[in-house]
Amino acid sequence: MSTGRAGTVHAAPVSVWKTELSHLLRLGLPLAGTQLAQISVNTMDVLMIGWLSAEDLAASVLAFNYYFVLWLFGVGVIQAAMPLSAQAFGSCDLRGLRRVVRQGIWIAVIISAIALVALSYTGPVLNLLGQDPELVRRASIYMETLKWAFFPALGLVSLRVFLAATGYTQAILWATVFTAIINGVLNYGLIFGNFGMPALGLTGAGIASAISATLGLIIVIGYIVLHRKLRRYALFGRIWRADTQILSRIVRLGLPIGMTLLAEVGMFAVAALMMGWIGIQELAAHAIVAQCAAITFMVPLGLGQAAVVRVGIAAGRGDPPGIGIAGWTAMVTAVFFMLLAAMVFWLIPEILIGLYQDDADPLAPSVLAFGVSFMAVAAVFQIVDGAQVIGGSALRGLNDTKIVMIYALVGYWVIGLGLGYVLAFPMQLGGVGVWWGLASGLAAVAIAATWRFARREKLGLIDEFVPASV
Repeated sequence: MSTGRAGTVHAAPVSVWKTELSHLLRLGLPLAGTQLAQISVNTMDVLMIGWLSAEDLAASVLAFNYYFVLWLFGVGVIQAAMPLSAQAFGSCDLRGLRRVVRQGIWIAVIISAIALVALSYTGPVLNLLGQDPELVRRASIYMETLKWAFFPALGLVSLRVFLAATGYTQAILWATVFTAIINGVLNYGLIFGNFGMPALGLTGAGIASAISATLGLIIVIGYIVLHRKLRRYALFGRIWRADTQILSRIVRLGLPIGMTLLAEVGMFAVAALMMGWIGIQELAAHAIVAQCAAITFMVPLGLGQAAVVRVGIAAGRGDPPGIGIAGWTAMVTAVFFMLLAAMVFWLIPEILIGLYQDDADPLAPSVLAFGVSFMAVAAVFQIVDGAQVIGGSALRGLNDTKIVMIYALVGYWVIGLGLGYVLAFPMQLGGVGVWWGLASGLAAVAIAATWRFARREKLGLIDEFVPASV
């Protein structure tokens, strides 16, 4: 396969595509499993806190959403270290890889320090948002212990960058699975007083999150330090020394990623708000279908993270055809999986929705009816959601983050929410209109990102990695 600028991915033999698919799955499937394990942690928290009382559950949701917005922004900034570390790995620049990961850890520390201050004012913030005083009181109690999970959870993300670049994503998967189990056990003990532990309620739930997150970070650090091949990177040597050049580059690339993630989360938050304007049954059905979509989305999300690495490695070694092969392999794989998920959504929506319902609930039939109609649109939503996450990830592998942010802001907020509102209210399509708006917004982002990646050479996106004379 030619490495020249004129080389095309179409000229690559089938064996090259098969090899790339193998690399993608070896990286991406553990990352997808990690995302699913993380969802299970939140699901277990909601389940067990819900056993306490509806008030405690509502308070925990308020607190966690505030926590999650700050944490997700930090994740976005740190994710900029992933393409940079992959590019360094691809060019065999082990020192450069070490520099990037170390500064990713620095960013995790800095953002966590700022977040701890912000989270300490959970009560005043929720009061300003007009929340019920009793819920604010309980949310503040929960946050007093939950906030100590912030740094270990974000620190683990910074180390995931290193393990993904070097191909050891299974370590992150097993560490996350272990912490999910520990979190569940500690929740059951510390919330309700089982296993001889004190019954601490919401405080216990926060302690469980902090302990399990810290254990996960310690396990991954130990793995990196003790692993025969990984310890040669001396990742934690002189970690106290700031590298302002790399630090500023990560921040410059990472801020748009953080804003992109917030834009996507914000789109779904506003969509839920619009559903609430329509009706209780519609909102309940929306929550169920959105949860189903979130679960299947973890697979293309994991493949997207792997695509960042694979595209970054090809860019680092100055291989234009390899960049295309990495990006298109991830795209086809993710869309194929989401087509399978869409078929499930189309064929058995009643079964999926029924898993989340109590048949004795008098509202169950109407929630099911709305859910089936939403699920039909969500099937289309699945396909374009997979395409948009891979398109954006492939571009991030080339350090192209600002334009992706603009695509997201326009696609999610102008097209997605704008069209959703028009379809739902002026055109009186109700909740189905909201879902068609979301699907349209994601489709717009998918088309724009895929087009940009396809024209990466003409747009000069690979000029940083490949000399013009090559």
